[in-house]
Amino acid sequence: MIPTTDPQTSLFSDIWRSFRSLPGWVQIWVALVLVPVNMTSLAFLDEPMGVWVAVLANGAMLANLPVMLNERGFSKLMAVPHLLPWTLLLVLIAFIQPSPADPWGIYLWILFAVDLLSLAFDYPDAVKWFRGDRSIARR
Repeated sequence: MIPTTDPQTSLFSDIWRSFRSLPGWVQIWVALVLVPVNMTSLAFLDEPMGVWVAVLANGAMLANLPVMLNERGFSKLMAVPHLLPWTLLLVLIAFIQPSPADPWGIYLWILFAVDLLSLAFDYPDAVKWFRGDRSIARR
């Protein structure tokens, strides 16, 4: 299904306007916390399980690109790609039991907290989407 948009606007401006129509706290959360914390995993690839952590952390975010491009904006469907990878990531971090005494361990606990909080929003949003809330954030 192709969303109804103004043919005079570009794909990227539609996505940007959709992002900017989200509540301010969501914009701050996504841009200044969620994305940077997950992407920081790329700095720890050489750590034990570092590649797996990076794949799970970033794979969930990258899976949103096709959704965003197809819908030309943000919707509750964007929660769905997070569910499996980030849930597995939390299990992996709990299994690793990182030490809070080194940078890798500190980072893993921060990542755990950030993605756990994100999943607290993602699971209900995914349920809403599956129940029919297919709206796309628009100004």
